[in-house]
Amino acid sequence: MIGRMTALAALGALISTSAFAQDARVEVSGNAGWTFSDGVSSESTVVGGDGGLYNRVDPKDSFSWNVTLGYFFTDNWEVEFLYGQQQSKLEFGGSRTTEAGDFSIKNYHGVFSYNFGEMDAKARPFVFLGAGATDYPGLSFTRLNGQQGEIGGNAKFSGTFGAGLKLYPGRHAGVRLQARWTPTYIKSDSEGYWCDPYWGCYTVGNAQYSNQFELTGGITLHF
Repeated sequence: MIGRMTALAALGALISTSAFAQDARVEVSGNAGWTFSDGVSSESTVVGGDGGLYNRVDPKDSFSWNVTLGYFFTDNWEVEFLYGQQQSKLEFGGSRTTEAGDFSIKNYHGVFSYNFGEMDAKARPFVFLGAGATDYPGLSFTRLNGQQGEIGGNAKFSGTFGAGLKLYPGRHAGVRLQARWTPTYIKSDSEGYWCDPYWGCYTVGNAQYSNQFELTGGITLHF
């Protein structure tokens, strides 16, 4: 009798644990690392007050962090919301490089992720893609002549793509390592005209993107 009750209790615990594992579909992650950034160039050159020639504007490579909230709607497919921030500075480049001031770039993206392997696997590689907005802040700075300057902020549509690895030493806590690329369209420069016998002639543009290449690591909680 006692043996039968012990077996039933063990079976109940196993069923309860299995059901809990199946219901553990919410994931929260926090990562930090480094982002390599570039900006855009101009066809014209501006002479600065310091005598330098400037034709580029770029965010500086810098520390970054992000948080994600995800839900597994199958054992492998996950939908996530990602918020990221790069603690950068804005630089003007050309014949020399001049730092204008703090420039904290924010990313807001909805993401679809595919996680390889089983839900209870100790290691799960993953890939993801998403879309949303990259928010470039306004910036106040002091010109070389002592006068105040102002650059307006702007939010732009952007995509984000990446891959990584989740490691689970415990059932509901693990490590998340990932690489992410976020290109943001800024502008197009005219490259001339293209003529076609059917469509006629039209202007051809060279699109310029500001890119963020992010390498981060952190923790992930699965419950």
